Amino acid sequence: MTAAPAAGAGAAADLDAYFAANGERIRAELFEFLRIPSVSAHDEHRADMAAAADWLAAALRTAGLSAAVHPTAGHPIVVGEWRQAGADAPAVLVYGHYDVQPPEPIESWESPPFAPAIRDGRIYARGASDDKGQLFLHVSAMAAHLATRGTLPVNVTLLAEGEEEVGGDNLAAFITRHAERLRCDAVVISDTEMFAPGLPSIISSLRGIAYFQIDVRGPAADLHSGIFGGAVVNPAAALARILAGFHDPAGRIAIPGFYDRVREWPAELRRQIAALPFVEEDLRRRAGAPALGGEAGYSALERLWTRPTCEVNGLRSGYTGAGAKTVIPATAMAKVSCRLVADQDPEEIHRLFSSHVERMTPPGVRAEVAYLDGARAWRANLDAPVFGAARRAVAAVFGRQPVITGGGGSIPVVGDFQRLLGAPPVLLLGFGLPGGNAHAPNEWLSLDSFERGMRTIARLWQEMSAGRPAA
Repeated sequence: MTAAPAAGAGAAADLDAYFAANGERIRAELFEFLRIPSVSAHDEHRADMAAAADWLAAALRTAGLSAAVHPTAGHPIVVGEWRQAGADAPAVLVYGHYDVQPPEPIESWESPPFAPAIRDGRIYARGASDDKGQLFLHVSAMAAHLATRGTLPVNVTLLAEGEEEVGGDNLAAFITRHAERLRCDAVVISDTEMFAPGLPSIISSLRGIAYFQIDVRGPAADLHSGIFGGAVVNPAAALARILAGFHDPAGRIAIPGFYDRVREWPAELRRQIAALPFVEEDLRRRAGAPALGGEAGYSALERLWTRPTCEVNGLRSGYTGAGAKTVIPATAMAKVSCRLVADQDPEEIHRLFSSHVERMTPPGVRAEVAYLDGARAWRANLDAPVFGAARRAVAAVFGRQPVITGGGGSIPVVGDFQRLLGAPPVLLLGFGLPGGNAHAPNEWLSLDSFERGMRTIARLWQEMSAGRPAA
């Protein structure tokens, strides 16, 4: 096997030359991928989902990997493999998804969602950022190594699912069945954003979630508020009292025991967050809110990344039509989600949440809590070798070190990988940009980010193998 060039300055000149010479072809191939309307949420696109899986497997084979499409009870899973780097080389699992969000409302798109277009240095299409564009840059990075050097410096398995956007559970079952085959030294995922243009970031944490429905029941049917008002407990008012009891006046969650397992962030990481080029007024404007709020004593970014939440997601009760209808509603319902941080356990939060609702429920109504969904929070071990390799790769391509950020949302598959594969380190290194409309009309990915992303990932494989003997 040909020895790969040593990592370091100038060691990726052949890879950069490949990307420069093949940029137009790579973009054309990406556009083919983006034209397939792989909308996992709609049954009428089942054939398109299969077509996207087949297309991706074919692209992996063209790049030089072996690849197969694995049927599931839902949409297929694609696995590509290259395991010829030697037993001493790191093993990397790349994860992504080829399904996309529904494009509606279609009339809000400036160009058709499945007709990719370049405007102002941006690739516009559904899936451009989330996640087809970011998944394909990994395929292109592997193709660059194999075309220029005939080898990859690491053993790679690429795993792509078609149910990320619908929360399917077939991937976890697949990982369980194939755990030995998928074991690795690191997982790499590009399905996130950079902090700002030209400012790449490594996401070091994700919040977990516990999702509930509260149903409050009172009288057997809606009642006339003149005949029964003042003598019967109103379920809507009771629910309002319950919801108001979730926070104290300082914005802290008032559920007893809720913070018992919350792991504080190290002071150094809090200093790094404070040093980021972030203006809270910009966040307020993006939200369109009169003012920002939340737990006292923390900045907006700290609230988003490092602190748990309890949020009302929806309410339903009584008469909501036009005009007046004077009733005491028979029932009231609320959807409530708690974003969790390390080391909170969703099952424990369920118990604490239910007990708190029971304490807050007044006599005269009954309240029931249904636990709808849950996932643990995740925090990276930034001392793992893959993170050092990522810092070097990013610095070589972007000319600066990546910043360390957090994620306010949840990516359940990260927990699945850690739980089912022996807790390998997970690197979240994405190349989308804020405002990229990932789930909205006019989704876009910066052409510069896509091109730098390919070069960064190609360099990452090289950096991960630095220091091992050449084969």
